[in-house]
Amino acid sequence: MIDVKGVHRTFILGDQPVHALNDIHLHIDKGEYISVMGPSGSGKSTLLNMLGLLDVPDDGEYWLAGKNTVPMSEEQRAAFRRDHIGFVFQSYHLIPRLSARENIELPLMLAGIAPSERRRRIDPVLKRLGLIDRAGHKPEQLSGGQRQRVAIGRATIMNAPLLLADEPTGNLDSQAGEEVVNLLEELNHNGTTLIVVTHDTDLGLRAGRRIRMVDGRIVEDNRA
Repeated sequence: MIDVKGVHRTFILGDQPVHALNDIHLHIDKGEYISVMGPSGSGKSTLLNMLGLLDVPDDGEYWLAGKNTVPMSEEQRAAFRRDHIGFVFQSYHLIPRLSARENIELPLMLAGIAPSERRRRIDPVLKRLGLIDRAGHKPEQLSGGQRQRVAIGRATIMNAPLLLADEPTGNLDSQAGEEVVNLLEELNHNGTTLIVVTHDTDLGLRAGRRIRMVDGRIVEDNRA
């Protein structure tokens, strides 16, 4: 599903180059559950942004679903991202003026899907996420765990085969965090490829494959 070949990404901070990704090689099969760990500044989030087509490497190739994404235009990347990738962020990134239902519905609306089909798809998702009785609530009326569940619903409503989660439990208490992780793992069990960036060692160890990064390099790549 994913092949990363010799990828480099360098940023300039002040007048100093920072090698955020340094000769990354990575093969990921469909349906894998991977955690990416490492200290701050190790390149975890840069790697996730590249895998999510939010950033482009300076050198190397990134193949996703049989396509080399590096030469794509921004418009092509956006369309490919919409069809293949879902995102879950630590800070939720929900739209404040939209209800839980409307936030989940947004990708369907942007894709031009008819209202009747949107309703057909959303109701089972709300039920699975335990949000039926919160569907009309705005984000400010929801707990942190409920907001993250809305974010998961939005990330998966298009049935993207790849789900990227950046510190998905970072703002949650232990109970809400456990509920969110269980939802992510259920999606993985049903076939979604799941890649989680985390500082939480306990969460990282739940993955079937654990990658550790230091100074822009992959220094460990172990399977459970």
